[in-house]
Amino acid sequence: VQLVESGGGSVQNGGSLTLSCKVSGYYYRRFCMGWFRQAPGKEREGVAAIYTGGGMTWSADSAKGRFTMPVDSAKNTLYLQMNNLKPEDTAMYYCAADPDCPTGDLYRYWGQGTQVTVS
Repeated sequence: VQLVESGGGSVQNGGSLTLSCKVSGYYYRRFCMGWFRQAPGKEREGVAAIYTGGGMTWSADSAKGRFTMPVDSAKNTLYLQMNNLKPEDTAMYYCAADPDCPTGDLYRYWGQGTQVTVS
């Protein structure tokens, strides 16, 4: 199983970025996928998560109203569309996947991360 993130970069306060997470080698029909982030000196925190079987999504309070998480099933790709970015959004962003939909960050499969810097 491989998860490959892309789309990170540097933006100004109030700007937008869209992160992508392409999944390959994953043969479960339904599973949970999530976006997490970790800023320097801080613990990893969840940003948003989705169950590909439909009907279940979750987002952190810091993401509500600013971030959305569309899925392109045909491309096996999860996105994180981030608007109105703030300096406190600066972090390494990771996507993760797990058929068991664990709580917290106990996901089985992780990408390598992509850096987002807001100044």
